[in-house]
Amino acid sequence: MQNHHLAVKYHQLVMKKELSLTDKVSLHDNLIIQGDNLKVLKALLPSYAGKIKCIYIDPPYNTGNENWIYNDNVSSPMLKEWLGQTVDKEDLTRHDKWLCMMMPRLKLLRELLSEEGAIFISIDDIEFHRLKILCDEIFGEENFIADFIWTSRQNVDSRSLNGVSNDHEYILCYSKNTEYKIRGKEVDVAKYKNPDKDERGPWMSSSIDGLATAEARPNLHYIITNPKTGKKYKPSPENGWRFQRSTIENLINEERIIWPKNDLSKPRFKRYLNERLTEFTGFSSILQTAYTVEGTRELRDIMGEETIKFPKPVALIKDLLIQTTNENDIVLDSFAGSGTTAHAVLELNKEDGGNRKFILAEQEEYADSITAERVRRVIKGVKTAKSEKLKKGTGGSFSYFQLGDAIKLESLLRGKNLPSFTEFARYLFYTATGEEFNENAIDEKTGFIGESKNYEAYLIYKPDIEWLKRNALTLDGCENLPKFKGKQRLVFAPCKYADDYACLEYRIDFCQLPYEIYRLQQ
Repeated sequence: MQNHHLAVKYHQLVMKKELSLTDKVSLHDNLIIQGDNLKVLKALLPSYAGKIKCIYIDPPYNTGNENWIYNDNVSSPMLKEWLGQTVDKEDLTRHDKWLCMMMPRLKLLRELLSEEGAIFISIDDIEFHRLKILCDEIFGEENFIADFIWTSRQNVDSRSLNGVSNDHEYILCYSKNTEYKIRGKEVDVAKYKNPDKDERGPWMSSSIDGLATAEARPNLHYIITNPKTGKKYKPSPENGWRFQRSTIENLINEERIIWPKNDLSKPRFKRYLNERLTEFTGFSSILQTAYTVEGTRELRDIMGEETIKFPKPVALIKDLLIQTTNENDIVLDSFAGSGTTAHAVLELNKEDGGNRKFILAEQEEYADSITAERVRRVIKGVKTAKSEKLKKGTGGSFSYFQLGDAIKLESLLRGKNLPSFTEFARYLFYTATGEEFNENAIDEKTGFIGESKNYEAYLIYKPDIEWLKRNALTLDGCENLPKFKGKQRLVFAPCKYADDYACLEYRIDFCQLPYEIYRLQQ
């Protein structure tokens, strides 16, 4: 399983105009893609490798009640025995199956994640410890950011068999970069005031109490004297002062100490707004933003009936997006479910004027009827909704795609399931260069499919077996290539009639599509 993600075939992504909510269907729009998420993730690599700023996934928790099925097309004889079998509580290999399901998906998600991005994974007690070990292996222990504890229940669960109400879930967070930091909460500047018209600007008072006993830190236990009144102040024996004597003396000299007006209080010091190094402060690892029941109410309000059980609340996902994204970033959810992540992206864009994009992958049949339908209603507005936000709608668009056939070079030999020019170009350009494919750069007349750091790439191809039998890279084709820009030319074609000297002269590296197309089809 370690390298199963490498064996997954690239698949075509087939646009569905009738299911989209846009005038122009594009892979660079907001996306909803129906299909096996492992194959969808692989298909996204040519366009989105290293581009995703925030990934949120809510995979099966493997409770034994979810009835998920292991269906990855693996080569191991042992794993093949697992195919098509429902994973329930009686399955003695259910933890193995879950890990084998997660590993290749996490590896592809890591390839899609930006160096400046983060991945969040919702999970509960059943697989938490196994997921943590797996993520340590794939993302690196050093890239572990936090284990957020989300308070998911508002009320005590009296049905618990052991007498303990399980009121929380976990959200594991990793990055690809040891320097990565969660943004944090915005500083509440309303706390900073200037009642004494201090020329140094607005300030707030902070305690100078410490956290060390006299035995542990004797240098933090001393008497402070108010120079104007002569009144002396002792620290508590348990805490001492926060700063050493010289620092306090400097604060006194700078008139930054706020002396108490009664004997029950202690001195404090002024912390100025303009001294803050950042606009943000710490983000708590205990998330109490919203409860599961709120996600259920939101979805019912949108759809008008119960559809998917226990969807995540929008506010929870928005909190994660605020921590990790800016206005033009891309957000991915490959276990999309009811589409909460898209809802959160659209709502946050509406609030701050951002242009974040979402990519959802959902393999179940409800990808259109629930996932995409929820997004349609959120965009357009739901007149019957209780929420004013939902009534007004967020605006926006999305393109709907379905996972198509695998791109197999050997299929060219039979002329079956031939990919479109664009899909074949996407596959060839990325596999040859490892760089992002931009379909807007395509020029089918010249065969140009993109420019990488080292190459200009061209493709001589039509999804027609008879055309492929008759066409090749010729001397005329070499001469008619666009003006040389200084980069080596990479030309994909069924065969070539130009000799090696001509290819050398025109700076062409020839890459043959299966030569049997020409040889066997005579």
